[in-house]
Amino acid sequence: MTTPVRLSKRLVELTSCSRKEAELYIAGGWVMVDGQVVDKPQAVVSQQEKIELHLEASLAPVAPVTILFHQPPAAGLDANSAQQLIRADTRAADDLFGIRITQQHFARLKQGIALEQNASGLLVFTQDFRVARKLIDDAATIEQEYIVEIAGELPPDGLKHLNHGLSFNGRALAPIKVSWQNETRLRFALKGAQPGQIAHMCKSVGLKVLAMKRIRIGRMSMAKLQPGLWRYLMPHERF
Repeated sequence: MTTPVRLSKRLVELTSCSRKEAELYIAGGWVMVDGQVVDKPQAVVSQQEKIELHLEASLAPVAPVTILFHQPPAAGLDANSAQQLIRADTRAADDLFGIRITQQHFARLKQGIALEQNASGLLVFTQDFRVARKLIDDAATIEQEYIVEIAGELPPDGLKHLNHGLSFNGRALAPIKVSWQNETRLRFALKGAQPGQIAHMCKSVGLKVLAMKRIRIGRMSMAKLQPGLWRYLMPHERF
């Protein structure tokens, strides 16, 4: 019987590349063991297993990515548990970005602007410091759009008060844009939303929030992205 060895060492033997190059190939998702991608250089393999290096393998560092995720409505689902739903098998089939998935795309992701409490909809996770800086440092200036399903009867001047005239946590709220989407749903477009703000605003005019969904952050709309699925941010797209 042969002694199992580290995948990186086996790849060096098979391709005559350096140990550092082998580790980069493996971490980049370019190496398959018996037809399955293995991206951990320390993985142990046997002599009987078939090791393949992809024909288009590159040593270039994996570029940082940004991921748009449609968080489904689910009780107790927070950003950490939502991030666990971002896997290779939950990528939207109609993702137009022809990038090859690697496990590195799911590491060191930072969450962008948080969702309202108990809300579903668009979440952003990024490895790109420029996107993170935009969504975190400039969060107060980026408009978000929510669709809010409500119960109750809005008083005659209720919509006017929702647009301007309410306070939250002892401070007057800046003017925002609130309109009817249909008979049971309101559309909120606001900047710098504070946790619990939308539910408080609705309660202030006699309405109860039944559900909330964020459909847009800045210029990025959730569009047709289905609940529980994600896609990559395209190179030309901007928040």
